[in-house]
Amino acid sequence: MTDAHAQGRTLVLLRHAKAEPPGEVVPDVHRPLAARGQADAAAAGAWLAKHDLLPDVVVCSAARRTRETWHGVAMGMTGSPPEGGSAGPAPVVRYEADAYEARPQDLLALVRDVDPAARTVLLIAHNPGISLLSALLDPERADQDGMRTSDVVVHRPEVDWPELGLSRAPITDRHTARG
Repeated sequence: MTDAHAQGRTLVLLRHAKAEPPGEVVPDVHRPLAARGQADAAAAGAWLAKHDLLPDVVVCSAARRTRETWHGVAMGMTGSPPEGGSAGPAPVVRYEADAYEARPQDLLALVRDVDPAARTVLLIAHNPGISLLSALLDPERADQDGMRTSDVVVHRPEVDWPELGLSRAPITDRHTARG
């Protein structure tokens, strides 16, 4: 059921920025961003600010590379005009261990659980889950090749967060952030 509250809702999906390659010493969950990833995360934040996509709620995987991506995005959102813009009020940030290696249904459950008053939600997660979530929300417009690192996909849900599901959030914009 489409609700008047759903009007103006935005779900921004962001695949984490470029991480250091996997190694034998550091477990995957603890891999940091590469220098390019740090620059790309800041560029993603500047793009979000420029397009007035500042989140009320951030749902972020607890993995190091996603947390570092959020930090870079937050720094990029503050920017210096005209590149960026005001970061606005600080969002509620939830670091979710369940978002690491999550299936699309797991990520969807995390989004369905956000504060009903939230207008813009930023989800920072990993492939393949985040790409598959985008395809679930808008099968016709989703990139069949999936999301690359630092890809931003903007969905506009037609329902309240708890009703979000298959074909319920058309893609209205996408951007690959490069710093």
